[in-house]
Amino acid sequence: MYQLVVRSGFSAAHRLAYYPGACERLHGHNWKVTATVAGEELDQLGMVMDLMVLQTILDECLHQFDHRMINEVAPFDQTNPTSENLARYIFGWMKNNLPAKARVVSIEIAENDDFSVIYSE
Repeated sequence: MYQLVVRSGFSAAHRLAYYPGACERLHGHNWKVTATVAGEELDQLGMVMDLMVLQTILDECLHQFDHRMINEVAPFDQTNPTSENLARYIFGWMKNNLPAKARVVSIEIAENDDFSVIYSE
């Protein structure tokens, strides 16, 4: 089994509904996202998939949030935009957009250098 890891990020604002503290107010982060993908089969070049292609797929997913108010982007107009919910959403998006020979292992999302959430199935 091979695991491929790519990192990307986006800048966006959000507010956490019903949070008993400052995060209920509008605030922003420079989010960092790490995607880990696995595969067993190598292509004729000796790759599970091209890392540049994997990076592009992750960037496509994150583009919808960049410089936006996440609470206004579906499904987060109906779902609290916590790091946990964002990680699960990105995992599902990646799962639906990867080539068949690769599968998502985990998505890690960090709001800052001290806190992160990892989602996997």
